Amino acid sequence: MKRFIAAVFTASILLSGCAGQADADFDNVIPRPAEITSGDAGSFKIKRSTKILCPPGDSAMLRNAHFLAQYINESTGLDLDIKIGKKCGKAIVLAVDTLIAGEEAYALKVDKNRILIEGGSPKGVFYGIQTLRKAVPAETENCASVNVPSVKIVDAPRFGYRGMMLDVGRYWFPVDFVKKFIDALALHNMNVFHWHLTEDQGWRIQIDKYPKLTTVGSVRRETMIGKDWDAFDGTPCGGFYTKDEIREVVKYAADRNITVIPEIDLPGHMMAALASYPELGCTGGPYEVATSWGIKPDVLCVGNEKTFEFLEDVFDEVMELFPSEYIHVGGDEVPRDRWRECPKCQARIRNEGLSSDSKYSAEDRLQSYCMARIEKYLNSKGRRIIGWEEILKGDVAPNATVMSWRGVASGLEAARLGHDVIMSPCQYMYFDYYQTDDIENEPLAIGGCVTLDTVYNFEPELPEMTPEQHRHVIGVQANLWTEYISTPEYAEYMMLPRMAALSEVQWTQPDNKDWNSLVARLESLVKFYERDGYNYRAISR
Repeated sequence: MKRFIAAVFTASILLSGCAGQADADFDNVIPRPAEITSGDAGSFKIKRSTKILCPPGDSAMLRNAHFLAQYINESTGLDLDIKIGKKCGKAIVLAVDTLIAGEEAYALKVDKNRILIEGGSPKGVFYGIQTLRKAVPAETENCASVNVPSVKIVDAPRFGYRGMMLDVGRYWFPVDFVKKFIDALALHNMNVFHWHLTEDQGWRIQIDKYPKLTTVGSVRRETMIGKDWDAFDGTPCGGFYTKDEIREVVKYAADRNITVIPEIDLPGHMMAALASYPELGCTGGPYEVATSWGIKPDVLCVGNEKTFEFLEDVFDEVMELFPSEYIHVGGDEVPRDRWRECPKCQARIRNEGLSSDSKYSAEDRLQSYCMARIEKYLNSKGRRIIGWEEILKGDVAPNATVMSWRGVASGLEAARLGHDVIMSPCQYMYFDYYQTDDIENEPLAIGGCVTLDTVYNFEPELPEMTPEQHRHVIGVQANLWTEYISTPEYAEYMMLPRMAALSEVQWTQPDNKDWNSLVARLESLVKFYERDGYNYRAISR
């Protein structure tokens, strides 16, 4: 892989010192707030004596106060005290106002006596804090105070689901990086971390009832080199997350108002599981953890009752770790070859009365049977499923949410069928694609091209949708698949600054978006990337 470094936009991006006072600028914030009204009530100075006032008896608000104190310290070096109560002279005041519509909505008001951040819930206050945080310069050395101009901001997200996916099945990433990934989500006002935990090339989650999933399934013996399907590096590659590590990550995310949605991809992309427990496959093996990329013909045997016993056991342990409403069950890229030849699968087709027609094969409906059965089980436990768009091929599980990835057409189809949709089309939202057509000086990527402006210009609510169908588009997600992304630095380079463009697709209303403004505001946000040690790809002005 070519070595790559983070460049700068212009000379003005260099970290600047502070001769005594820094100036906050709300016009620099990404994602752009809905309404910013400049005031004439005098500016507020954040200085060492400034207090953060937090209401009593609310642990979430106290956590918000600590985040704000941490953010201000990171930027300015100022250590602000947190006070519990209702009055505290000149202060940054955090409060919940139930009259604010929407739990993630907030209002931020500044005058000479206080900064008031009110939210429809503590979550809304958290996003108001993010706006204040990003208005203050990322690093102001030797700063005695920060001048915050009089302003009134009223803001709320466009979509309730604002996600990004990290694939750890191809390459395992350490917990410290997973937390850094979550920090990046929080910086960009995202609220969902989709954690792709299982793949043909590695099983990454500890399951006590099936220990071979990690003793066998978490390690492949070698990995293909680049895009040469006949050359391998001869080096074992593995890793998995213990249950304690997963609990740690889930709590870390929850503290930042981010829900972790786990994905156990089935019935395909299961070579690591089949290598561990070959009796779950149609042929009985032998199987091995995949050493190359691409779609594998061997999948779970849906005609075998042991398969469903295995899946229910796995999901029981997954649900103990992840409190999320949603569980992602995959459903993508499932070849039907083995099912056509498998006596057990063919018996299941006959016994369930699954038949072919001009649109779908009996094996297509066998996959639908599998997904619907898993959905029924998870629904019985109070959970809902998300599946990739292939779950539409056949008889879609009754209550499933569809993640549209091959294009927008499946999102439209799902909405027309009355299913909730998360828009994630690869042409706009695959961050494993190249960021430019000029790939000579770029690190190796899987292919395709998704530029910063391509991300920014994506409109998830299609013009051909009816108002009711628009309501089924619950959010937008970008995906970072890692076939060719083996290190944290490489992952960050592919994420940033495309996450900034994504954040405005997710948060900002279309009428309030402006490409030239985004590019200008990125100069301020990139300073946060640099200060916090993120690698990123620069763009030219």
